[in-house]
Amino acid sequence: MQLLLGRPSGLLFYLRYNFNMPWEILKWVGLVIVIVFAGTALTGAPFVPSRRKELDIIFKKLYKLSKKDLLVDLGSGDGKVLKAASDFGARALGIELNPFLAIFSKIRFISNPRVSTKMSDFFHGDLPLDTTVVYVFGDGRDMKRIAKKVEEQAQKMKHPVYLISHAFEIPGHKIQKRCRAYMLYKINP
Repeated sequence: MQLLLGRPSGLLFYLRYNFNMPWEILKWVGLVIVIVFAGTALTGAPFVPSRRKELDIIFKKLYKLSKKDLLVDLGSGDGKVLKAASDFGARALGIELNPFLAIFSKIRFISNPRVSTKMSDFFHGDLPLDTTVVYVFGDGRDMKRIAKKVEEQAQKMKHPVYLISHAFEIPGHKIQKRCRAYMLYKINP
């Protein structure tokens, strides 16, 4: 031990000159995480989780989810909406831009066959043909664009799609039902 501590190539020398290495790595990892979250917030809404109690209420009163439904959550974040939908018997697909949240959800639901997630931009893809409900806790600036894309998808699917919006109304669309801060829209083909 004496030799190890006394030599410049020993343990103290190593710790003295390399102790900051893990902190540098953590700083860079932290910076990457901040950039990813900020980047997704600029292209879509920031990550704000929905409350489970409210989800239970809206899936009973606003739109009664059942086994026949496929709910697509735009910006699925940590997967709370996906979990609630699957607890009601529905299948659920999460579409998430943030790679960290998409991976978290994939891992979280690895053993749940009713839930799937994909890292994707909703505006550059299609909804599954059997989609019945779209859930969005979006941003007011994007609601008109989201509704237009859901309309296009409903035309391709040749059946109506219900859209549940948390907090933001869709300009030019009639609200079918309200429950707390949630609004239900029926988007016809």
